[in-house]
Amino acid sequence: MSSLRDRMMSKTAEVRAAKDIQLDPQQEKVGSPRTAPGMAGALAAAQQRIAVLEKAGPALEAAVSEITPNPWQPRQVFNDAKLTQLAESIRETGLVQPIVVRRSGAGFQIVAGERRWRAHKMIGLATIKSLIVDLSDEEMAMLALVENVAREDLCDYEISRSIRQTEREFPNRKRMAEALGISRSELYRYLAFGDLPQFIAQDLDVHPRLLGATAAESVVSVLRDSGDDAMEKARAIWPRVVAGELDQSKLARAIKQALDGRKTPAASVSDRSIDKIFAGGSQAGSITRDSAGLTVKIKTGALTEEREKQIRDLISSLFSSEA
Repeated sequence: MSSLRDRMMSKTAEVRAAKDIQLDPQQEKVGSPRTAPGMAGALAAAQQRIAVLEKAGPALEAAVSEITPNPWQPRQVFNDAKLTQLAESIRETGLVQPIVVRRSGAGFQIVAGERRWRAHKMIGLATIKSLIVDLSDEEMAMLALVENVAREDLCDYEISRSIRQTEREFPNRKRMAEALGISRSELYRYLAFGDLPQFIAQDLDVHPRLLGATAAESVVSVLRDSGDDAMEKARAIWPRVVAGELDQSKLARAIKQALDGRKTPAASVSDRSIDKIFAGGSQAGSITRDSAGLTVKIKTGALTEEREKQIRDLISSLFSSEA
């Protein structure tokens, strides 16, 4: 679970659903939400506006054909089985909770409730109960980003991709960092993914957990400061990260060491050899030889106490015989 998600979830922990926000009937204006700052504040403010509309009167019937999805919607795949189940429920009992939309051109854009809208389309209903709210592009993007960051399985690269998708809606990065409730330095760390070479980015699109935000920022810094030579070294070393032979947190350092090898060939990454040790078809460890020496690594649990003792005795005997 990402550390950013942890903080966002803690900040939104006390934010209530619109139906749970009690407003004073005599209150003419909605004051600033007394919740957490940043993202949670933006979310709470939007919920209060929706709550005001819910108290103002009944929902309107909007034409299903005149409604389009939220362009910043992070969810790309909808569960067909659950969507069918929802559609059947709506067919039998009707729509319990109206969707929330904003005006867009001659029609409407969904703020919340895309699954309900898709279910209406599935069963051929012409209209859907809708609440109309007034939200800016920035607020729409922020609500989508909140939903995305709150997903439990989101990794640093996926958070970065969500941030970059909504970045153009904010006047500057300071405002965006404030809206997210994070520091600008942390925001730049996530944005560093966008400056990675294409050969790394294309692998992250398939396997997004290969690289964390801190490691991405370090790699970008090395490549920016060292020019074309660093790019070639990165291209040669990156496959080791993909293969699991090099920890992603050590990638930037490995590139630096490879660059230093231009002056001291003995330290070159190309002189390193790695032999994997297998047991029963699974990798149990590795033997690495480089300029620093010979390193034997065996995974915890791969050896019994007896076999571990045999290995220790063997190494001791090898050096004892040379004495």
